[in-house]
Amino acid sequence: MTQPFLPLTARSREESHRAATPLELFFDLCFVVAVAQAGAELVHAVAEGHAGEGIANYAMVFFAIWWAWMNFTWFASAYDNDDVLYRVVTLLQIAGVLVLAAGISRAAEEHDFLIVYLGYLVMRVALASQWLRAAYHAVDPAERTMCRRYAGGVLACQVGWLALVLAPEPARPWVFLVMALVEMAVPVYAEKDAPSTWHPHHIAERYGLFTIIVLGETVAAATVAVKSGVVENDALGELLPIAAGGLLLVFAAWWIYFVVPAHSRLTSSRQGFLWGYGHYVIFTSAAAVGAGLEIAVEQSVGKAHISTLAASASVTIPSAVFLLSVWLLHARYFKVGIAQQLVLPVSAFAVLMCSFAGRWAVLCAGLVAAATVAIGVTLTARNPATRATPAG
Repeated sequence: MTQPFLPLTARSREESHRAATPLELFFDLCFVVAVAQAGAELVHAVAEGHAGEGIANYAMVFFAIWWAWMNFTWFASAYDNDDVLYRVVTLLQIAGVLVLAAGISRAAEEHDFLIVYLGYLVMRVALASQWLRAAYHAVDPAERTMCRRYAGGVLACQVGWLALVLAPEPARPWVFLVMALVEMAVPVYAEKDAPSTWHPHHIAERYGLFTIIVLGETVAAATVAVKSGVVENDALGELLPIAAGGLLLVFAAWWIYFVVPAHSRLTSSRQGFLWGYGHYVIFTSAAAVGAGLEIAVEQSVGKAHISTLAASASVTIPSAVFLLSVWLLHARYFKVGIAQQLVLPVSAFAVLMCSFAGRWAVLCAGLVAAATVAIGVTLTARNPATRATPAG
């Protein structure tokens, strides 16, 4: 039975059989609601011919979602004691992301970030209270200082983010850029003297689970789009290549991400920061693939007033970015020989070139992604030096 109050003390990094909790899985599922809203607004903006503005808004909103998710994930890896108070504060953070999700449409259409800011504020103040609680129970002075730095940094950033609400519209991208850099500097500053005791296997599992959920949202969004196209426009012939190619892209993305043991890269805080921060690109591109598939469907049935090339690029560009970012973050460290190292970069380039294949672009990109997996499996099987690792 869950205890009402337990000391919020650091867990051991050497803890065995550490796995994600039901609360963490629930947390992820609720965050994907916000991811879906961000993707829907990206679809609307690109389909209406406002790609630049839509991508900028998508990047800003997705940063807020990802950063709040990531901060909770690393805190939970080090301090989750699963008492009643911890659960209640975590549920409060979930409430915050739902408020943020409710404000995404207004932010995208009216450039009013107040509701997004309020939702983010709820999430971040709740997290700061967790850090203060951990500081209260810390025995080691260095650990206590680290916890207080986190709490102070998180709260100070909320003051800075007010500028996104109050600043003139032309200045907001610059406000976002500055504040995003400040936010990412908080963990580096907080842990410069004493690192938190996050668990490598647990962190790798948490990131993997969120990747799966984001890919699942991509499948769901694309499925709904294809269904609508078939029901409303009777355009099964035009949509089948998009559906098949999209499914191959998602299957390949899952295979490629999980083909290597990511936890092996998490041997220090520095590597952890680089790996964790880099996932902004992975998560953003994975979610954008789903949005791109919706755009491709809408363009094929005449609902999106953009060119075939633009619709195809909305799928191929995030797909290529996903492949390249996975290679940069961890896949390349497990490849042996030039042939294995070149598979993902060459595949990313080939997927981009599929943009020029007209109505067959998405299917071509999916076939390239499937071929990437097949080539990776073959090269791994033929090289004894990599047979000890999973095939791919």
